[in-house]
Amino acid sequence: MIISGQTTLSETKSKSLLQQFGVVFAAEIEVTTDGDPIENAVKAAEQIGFPVVVKLCGDSIAHKTERGLVRLGLGSADATATAARELLAKATVDDGDVSLLIAKMESGKREFIAGVLRDPQFGLFVMLGLGGIYAEVIADVAFAPVPLNKPDALALQGRLRQQKIFDDFRGESAVSKDELADALVALSKAAESDPSFSSIDINPILVRSDGSIVAVDALVVNDALTPSKDFQPLNTTGRFFESLFNPRGVVVVGASTHPGKFGFVSLHNLISCGYKGQIFATHLELAEVLGVQSVATIDDLPENEIDLAFVCTPASTNISILEACARKNIRSVYITSAGYGETGESGVQAQKLLKDKARELDILLIGPNGQGLVSTPVNLCAQIVGPYPPKGAISVASQSGNFVSSFMNYARFTNVGIARAISAGNAACTGVPEVLDFFATDDATSVALVYLEGIQDGEKLASSMKSISSVKPLVVVKGGSTSSGALAAASHTGALASNDRVFDGVCFANGVTRVASAEEAFDVAATFATQPLPKGPNVVVLTTVGGWGVVTSDAISNDNVLKLISLPQDLSEAISALLPDRWSHNNPVDCAGGETRDTIPEVMRLIATHPGVDSIIFLGLGIQSNQARLMTEGHFYPDFGLERIVSYHQRQDERFAQVAFELSTETGKPILVATELGVADVNNPGVKAVQESGRLCYANGQRAARALALSYQYSKWRGVAK
Repeated sequence: MIISGQTTLSETKSKSLLQQFGVVFAAEIEVTTDGDPIENAVKAAEQIGFPVVVKLCGDSIAHKTERGLVRLGLGSADATATAARELLAKATVDDGDVSLLIAKMESGKREFIAGVLRDPQFGLFVMLGLGGIYAEVIADVAFAPVPLNKPDALALQGRLRQQKIFDDFRGESAVSKDELADALVALSKAAESDPSFSSIDINPILVRSDGSIVAVDALVVNDALTPSKDFQPLNTTGRFFESLFNPRGVVVVGASTHPGKFGFVSLHNLISCGYKGQIFATHLELAEVLGVQSVATIDDLPENEIDLAFVCTPASTNISILEACARKNIRSVYITSAGYGETGESGVQAQKLLKDKARELDILLIGPNGQGLVSTPVNLCAQIVGPYPPKGAISVASQSGNFVSSFMNYARFTNVGIARAISAGNAACTGVPEVLDFFATDDATSVALVYLEGIQDGEKLASSMKSISSVKPLVVVKGGSTSSGALAAASHTGALASNDRVFDGVCFANGVTRVASAEEAFDVAATFATQPLPKGPNVVVLTTVGGWGVVTSDAISNDNVLKLISLPQDLSEAISALLPDRWSHNNPVDCAGGETRDTIPEVMRLIATHPGVDSIIFLGLGIQSNQARLMTEGHFYPDFGLERIVSYHQRQDERFAQVAFELSTETGKPILVATELGVADVNNPGVKAVQESGRLCYANGQRAARALALSYQYSKWRGVAK
């Protein structure tokens, strides 16, 4: 048992605890300072068999190597006695009671570190990484939440960057992944056994020459931090969010006649974007704004006709506005006003009062300090800024209004549309997790796209992410990644932890697709929204020009997720019947300029319908139309047959795009079209044809390959792909 108030367990106590759950350690004997510790150390070494290791241990001793408290490779009784004597002499008063640990000298060229961390937001995690004294320098680690089963433990091993360390290595056998997985599961069970543990550290785990593993050092820390959680969101599912995203009527509270004010802009956006419900406005002077006759206060509005109040008034008025909304049965309130938690202590107190009042009145409060929301199924644009996106299946929730705008700008540019979008603002009552709960059951949402910075309740967020990922894809960008300093003092595991690595573990375990940038996030979300999930890893790259195929193939190989298959013989022979002999005869399928208007569709059909192919990336769309554009810009057009050839080239690229869409729909396989013209010339007929089909035209093959790889990983997590 751990003594109450104790910070760390000694190495011997730590090992004894972990052995109960199945962790295998090197043979060892503890020698106390009672009697003659030097003589007893020699006897212990002789009993174990030379060579041995001698360590000085104690409950207050953590990092022995840094203090020189370890002696390795002792091959005789004299060497053991000398080491024992020197180590005992190094003990200090601060070390408290100490003992000597005599252990078998294990050897191996490869080392791992494993451990457990209690994250203040997300709870317990098992960690695995490359070990040894340079563990914190190399920092090749991955985390997975507790509880951990054996498949989870095997998957955790696959997340390390240096995968070759598991293979045969310098004359030694491959690592026994099963044994390592068993050790990780044992750590998980140990962590669950006692709520006082904050971290467990096993460093190193040695890999013997035969591939078996053995742990040689351990440290258990039991100074668990229990973070306060005062974030108590409303139960805001069902009818509350329906009133927010599908309101019967909207009132702009604090409408303005000045075109630079939020109260004008938001009313303008509601009207101009074609909102289908009733629109109201309040203005103390009863002004008519953009054709809407305002009323003085909310109390002058009709009852039970308005579901959403969009508030653009100063912070000092908003408590009374909530009360007035409750009297009129307005259940959803979006507050744009600043002057709350973002401004300092007085703002924090004002935000708490606002939150408490919303809970008291049973109102769904979004914000304050928010940008607004969009709901394209009802043409709702309740925002203080643009843009308004095309209709689609992607729904956005963000802790930053800028990212909402970014995603909607990408939607406008690509014509891959948005269903819902909302900026959570300061999230006084309702944050991203609650919005995700709504998206999970929302028929208009096929894909959720999220930007996160701070995390108020990690366990709730993880639960919401898992719930939605179980039924539809979730793509996350997270900013503000910083060191998790609170737990980084006593163990290697704590020092290797960071908000970022732990969050990676949360995402991996819960089927969340995490990406690094807004641009990549939209690529991936658009892929989920417009392409079928791949049912396997086998991809073929089809290109009209060689260079693009080469760099795309490199991207696929370097990512090590998809499989750039060798062409099956029957497929290669069928393609050869359509192309001149100079084609690549391999994957990527480089047509080498031998394609005609009919060849690309025929080759694409052969590839798409082959049972050994799971997906296609098509490169080179728009080349002929690009030449056609140049012809129309020259002074010879439309003479000399240019009008006819321009039309031919344009129709050819349009057909290629249409065939890609039709074959994908027919076969249920992803066919991704990539060309730099998707950003360089959006009016290119090939690009426009892709957009008109409702799909994303990727800016290059590398981006298409990355999006397809992430789609495949999610497909595997859902059990769709093999």
